[in-house]
Amino acid sequence: MRFDLAKTLLWASVIVILLFLFVPVAIIMVYAFSASNIQGWPIQSFSLQWFARTFADDEVRAALFLSVEVAVVATALAMLMGLLAALAVYRLRGPGSEAIAFAVVLPIALPGILTGMALNSYFVLWGINLSFWTIVIGHGTFCTVIVYNNVIARLRRLPPSWAEASGDLGAGPWRTFRLITLPMLGSALGAGALLAFALSFDEVIVTTFTAGAQTTLPLWIFGAIRLGQHLPEVNVVVCVVILLTILPVLLAQRLMGRAALLHK
Repeated sequence: MRFDLAKTLLWASVIVILLFLFVPVAIIMVYAFSASNIQGWPIQSFSLQWFARTFADDEVRAALFLSVEVAVVATALAMLMGLLAALAVYRLRGPGSEAIAFAVVLPIALPGILTGMALNSYFVLWGINLSFWTIVIGHGTFCTVIVYNNVIARLRRLPPSWAEASGDLGAGPWRTFRLITLPMLGSALGAGALLAFALSFDEVIVTTFTAGAQTTLPLWIFGAIRLGQHLPEVNVVVCVVILLTILPVLLAQRLMGRAALLHK
């Protein structure tokens, strides 16, 4: 068997990159099972006591529920706005559509601190108190981009002959959209929603400027680390956040992979 140096170096590079990315994450997850309240290596003994204490903490539970509620509502908002924006860009082809496309993707290209400051200034200008809904609006600005990117990519791969055939058979634009276009966009819309949920659930920067007195789970983590408090509980919460973030990303990847096979 001939030794392939290029392939070996490529695989070695991949392994090094994956270790660089995920070893710190793995260490935090292991610390969550440490019996000591002081982080140190090697870990002397393991215990589940911090999980029980963390889940019994009313502040942590409230922050978790708020994060889930915000992510669900922001995802629903992003699905509607992302779908409408994708349809507008796809059907209104020309200079106007390019301007719309640029405006839609701009929030995710801008630094989060700029988006957060802009939204905060806007809310203050109109006398809007920071609350649950201001967090949702803030998250909706970048979650919409995720849904839009998935849907517009799928729209550009759909054969236009299907919609044309539906029209030839007597179906109107709305019926064609409901029976032909929307079902074909289902997996792209679902994958975008899952990714938007994951992005919203662990967002910190924009939330800092739009939350006011509200505390989401990422904000609780940030505050606890900054003050050097509840570090064992922080490790547990980080472990839970990682798991809750990985799951929708994996599901979105499977949806997109299955859809790609169907459209070959």
